[in-house]
Formats: sequence, structure tokens, C-alpha cells
Amino acid sequence: MSALTLRITEIFLSLQGETSRVGLPTVFVRLSGCPLRCRWCDTPYSFQGGETLALGEVMARVAAYGTPTVCVTGGEPLAQKNCLALLAALCDAGYSVSLETSGALDIAGVDARVARIVDIKAPGSGEVARNRWQNLEHLTGRDEVKFVLADRADYEWARTTLRAHALETRCPVLFSPVAGELAPAQLAEWILADRLPVRMQVQLHKILWGNVAGR
Repeated sequence: MSALTLRITEIFLSLQGETSRVGLPTVFVRLSGCPLRCRWCDTPYSFQGGETLALGEVMARVAAYGTPTVCVTGGEPLAQKNCLALLAALCDAGYSVSLETSGALDIAGVDARVARIVDIKAPGSGEVARNRWQNLEHLTGRDEVKFVLADRADYEWARTTLRAHALETRCPVLFSPVAGELAPAQLAEWILADRLPVRMQVQLHKILWGNVAGR
């Protein structure tokens, strides 16, 4: 473990703001670096820089919070090869672990004990061409798929994608509005009108604290 290192932007305690774990006290491990540049990204500070830490040091910092739920995020955490070792080590230590990933990189090697939260990039993100559709074959009931939507066109694209791949039969599906661009109530009305089998979510941490790093 001591020989492995990761580039870390921040490790902090907050409430999970998204997914089915929303509201749970969670330790976030934000890895540095991302090959994507989504137009609405709210963590561009994680693209570069960060601190190089041994895996053992990361584990120690997580343990210091005394919280059983951990989320590994980014940036794009899977862009670092040692992310897989980190996820396995967290699971071995008894944590309930989730991974937030862009969906552009292969998720097949992720420890089966991890709940994988996989984005599917809508056209409004500017990165729709980066979707790795092969990832859908690896999804299980413990995973979740997330669409972040900027407008009606994004919504209709997501609705078509949902139905084409019968995503709701694979795992829970989340629809989320881009903050400041798509009104949450509007997205809610579209979902209800179409009777979509999805969970709508808003970002709890932004409601509580705004778009503040480390929260």
C-alpha cells in the first residue's frame, strides 16, 4: 500500500448531495485530473494540481473522520490507475463506497463492492461523444446512472437514451438539472408528463452551501 500514490485535490466531510445516498454524512476523496471538459462542470479546480499522497495516507485521512460512507470523485477518478486500488482498500476497510465517474472510461475493473455512479453525457455538456456505451453492460442493481440536463433538447435526448437501453431495468436512473440553467420544477413537470421511471434530484450541497469547494 505504501508504494502506491494518488494525486488528491481534497479530502473532506460533507453531506452527500446527490444519488440515492443523498443526505448521508460522507467522506469525499476528490482525485485530481480529468480528460473531459463538460461545459457546466462545477469542479474545474480539480483539473490540475493537487497533492501527491501515499495510499496509506489517504486511508488515514479518511479514517480520521470516523464516518462509514465514502465517495471517491473528481475530476475523473478513473483517470488515475491507482484509483482501483484505493476503491478496493476502502472496501476492505469496511467502508460503504461509491464512485462518481464521467462514464467516459472503462468501469469494468472497479471492485464489485463499489456503487458506481455513472454519468451519461447529454449534448448540452459538450462531451456527448465521450460516452463509453460499453459501460452499460457492466451495470448492476447496486450502480446508478445519472443524466445532467441543461434544456429541453437534453431532456428529450436522455428520454430517448433511457428507453433505447431500458436503463431502468439495469439500475436506478437519476435526472438532474444544470444549476442556474434548467429550473428544477420544469424538469419535474417533464418527468411527470412522460411518466418516466427515473428519480429526479437536485444538488443538496448547493442548496445548503452554494458552489463552495470542500462542501
